[in-house]
Amino acid sequence: MSGSNPAARLQQLFEGRRLTPTQRRIAHWMVRRAEDVPFLSSVELAELAGVSQPSVTRFAVALGFDGYPALRKHLREVAPTGSGAGGGDDAYNEYQQAVLGEIENLRHLADLLADPAPIERAGRMLAASRPLPVLGLRAASSQARGFGYFATKVHPDVRVLDEGGSMLHDRIDAARRAGATALMCFALPRYPKEVVDALGYAREQGLAVVSVADSAFAPVARFSDLLIPAAVGTGLAFDTACAPMLLGRVLLEAMCDDLPDAQARLEEFDARAVARGLFAE
Repeated sequence: MSGSNPAARLQQLFEGRRLTPTQRRIAHWMVRRAEDVPFLSSVELAELAGVSQPSVTRFAVALGFDGYPALRKHLREVAPTGSGAGGGDDAYNEYQQAVLGEIENLRHLADLLADPAPIERAGRMLAASRPLPVLGLRAASSQARGFGYFATKVHPDVRVLDEGGSMLHDRIDAARRAGATALMCFALPRYPKEVVDALGYAREQGLAVVSVADSAFAPVARFSDLLIPAAVGTGLAFDTACAPMLLGRVLLEAMCDDLPDAQARLEEFDARAVARGLFAE
């Protein structure tokens, strides 16, 4: 496996594997704790993922290893020199460590974007959908609203779905009847069951789903035509989402590339804003 990013190396190890839901949960936690995994016992990893120790062993075998010790040995061999539990973090306080964790998440995202094809595909799907529903509940609602705020400046019909309840399916129905072909979803831990149900319903109605989630093994993966992962920071009491937010802006850029009148719409907005004195100088 190439690259110096531990999470990226793990993602490469899991790519193309048919994993059970339990195995996807183990993989998800390994990616979230990529720096520590080469030094965890099978019991410690099982406790972290909330599964049984034999499940960890079966997971290692599913990846082609004789057992978990062989998987851990492999991960230690490919780990960059000097990495490991602790890794010099004692030199930083908890706030600095949280920032450094987010920087690492952004590096991982940069590695992922080395292949622009998935982003370009997503941009085409989102640009072609009229209207474009954008879904995000609870922790992800701010991501959906932020994406929707900027998307409305270049896309003719954006509908932000940031509230759950019995009306959510109705709003998906309304978008589909109006001509929507795709749905943009932001899903962050802890994943609301309503989001998973809504994506399943959207797929039933014929909508293609583009998702941003913190892991390729998130529960929304099975209902996503295209899922692009962006890790969240877990170093503070509440998760931080710098990488998902940046990924949303990258998707907006890709969408603009497939909207021929995007620049004209932006210029029109700027002219109206000046005329209205909308912004302080």
